[in-house]
Amino acid sequence: MYVILNAAMSIDGKITTRKNDSSISSKIDWVRVHKLRSTVDGIVIGISTVLKDDPILNVRFAKTVKNPARIIIDSKARIPLDSRIMRSSKKIQTFVAVTHNASLKKIKEIEKKGAKVLVIGREKVNIINLFKHLEKLGLKKVLVEGGGEINWSVLKLGLVNELIVTIAPIVIGGRDAKTLVEGEGISYIYNAIRMKLVKSIIQDKKEIVLIYRLR
Repeated sequence: MYVILNAAMSIDGKITTRKNDSSISSKIDWVRVHKLRSTVDGIVIGISTVLKDDPILNVRFAKTVKNPARIIIDSKARIPLDSRIMRSSKKIQTFVAVTHNASLKKIKEIEKKGAKVLVIGREKVNIINLFKHLEKLGLKKVLVEGGGEINWSVLKLGLVNELIVTIAPIVIGGRDAKTLVEGEGISYIYNAIRMKLVKSIIQDKKEIVLIYRLR
């Protein structure tokens, strides 16, 4: 499976403000992201993104009408049944990855909405096993549009083949503002995840899009 991690951040590495405002990308960058979505088989996000932004994760601003499958990493099956993803799950293929700790009642309710529930893991969703399962289902190329925790998880596990970061010309600041990659992180620089810059694009003389690949 080929995994692309895409995100937009401020100059100082923030992906949201301390009030969880994540409207960082410009219209030009949104067009780029939707074109990218049209080339993948699935989009992966965490439950925090659903609860905060209520996205629909479809394809707009692109010539193709293909909508990739949506994969929600949701250990305790917290996804709201009235969320836009759930309301559209009979039209767009949707997977909700949960653990054995998830409520059986909620799982049945999710499946009634048209989504497929994947039980993978005990306490937390086993992301490696999830991605292997998705590949068996025919998803050969996926896009991760997660928050800092999901981003750290896929990076530390070595699952990311390509990292695309748009840097917006703004400074957000704030110790409580979310950063591109969170989680536990590394202790020493020599253990850092090494990436190779393969391309850079300047959009509208304002934003910089940096494309990295794993070394």
